[in-house]
Amino acid sequence: MKILLDTDIGSDIDDAVALAWLLANPDCELLGITTVSGEATNRACLASVLCRAAGRRIPIFPGAELPLLVAQKQTHAPQAAALADWPHDQAFPEGGAVDFLRETIRAHPGEIVLLTIGPLTNIALLFALDPSLPGLLKGLVMMCGVFSNRAAGYGPREWNALLDPHATAIVYRHAVGMHRSIGLDVTTRVTLEAAEVRQKFQGPLLRPVLDFWKYWPRHDGNIIFHDPLAAVAVFHPAVCTYEKGTVDVELASPRLAGATLWTADASGRHEVAFGVDRDHFFDRYFSVFA
Repeated sequence: MKILLDTDIGSDIDDAVALAWLLANPDCELLGITTVSGEATNRACLASVLCRAAGRRIPIFPGAELPLLVAQKQTHAPQAAALADWPHDQAFPEGGAVDFLRETIRAHPGEIVLLTIGPLTNIALLFALDPSLPGLLKGLVMMCGVFSNRAAGYGPREWNALLDPHATAIVYRHAVGMHRSIGLDVTTRVTLEAAEVRQKFQGPLLRPVLDFWKYWPRHDGNIIFHDPLAAVAVFHPAVCTYEKGTVDVELASPRLAGATLWTADASGRHEVAFGVDRDHFFDRYFSVFA
C-alpha cells in the first residue's frame, strides 16, 4: 500500500514508534515523509535517522512550522538532542512539503493513503491549495480528536487537533472517500510499561527510538501507542471498530478551540474508531520486527 506520512516526530515518542513500524512493514510502500510544527528541519533529521537505520532512501520534506492563525504551542523538537549520536541527513528541500504531497498524490490517483500523526497544518494548506485533491486519495487516516462525547457536547481536546484548530476544521470539512480518525479515547488503551518497552525495543530499527525516548520528558513512564495504532489500522483495520458520522471542530471559543464534536450518522462522511483489540494490535505491531 502506498503511504504518505505527515508527522511531528521529535515531540511525543510515539511518532518515531509509528515510523519505525512503517519502515519495517513489508506491505508499506512509503512514498515520502513531511514534517510539521516547530523545528520542522530537526524533525526531518530525526525521520532520516530511522530511514537510514532501515537502509531506505525516503523523500523527506520539512513543512509548516507555525499554525495557520493561533500561536505555536510546540516550538521545539526535544528529541533532536539525540541527533549527535546517529547518522542522519542534514540537507532537505525547504518550502516544498505541500507541493511534494500534491504532486505525489496526483501522480498516483486513488492509490495513496495519507497518514497524519501530527497537527494538520500541512494538510490544510494542501487541501486549500487544491480542493479537488482529497478526492484523489485512497484514504485519509488521522491520529486526531476525542470522540467519546458522542454529541453530548465538547469533551477534552486532543493535542494534534488543538495545536492548529483552524487547520483541523479545514481538513474535516473536505470530503475524502475514506476519512478515518483514531482518537485519544481509543489510543490510550494501547499502552506498554517502561520495562517492557526497554525489553522489546532491541532491533536495529527500534534502538534509535529507544535512544530518542531518553530525551522525551516522560521517558521513565509508559508509552502510549497513539500514532502506531493509527499506522497499524491502515493495514489492519480490524484492530479497531468504527462508526460513521460527522465531526465538527470548535473554533468560536478560544478555551475549546480544536475540540471535536462527533455526531453519529450512517451516511456521514467520517469514520471514527470507538474500540480496539489491544492484543491484536500489539501482535501486528511487533510481528514486523521479528
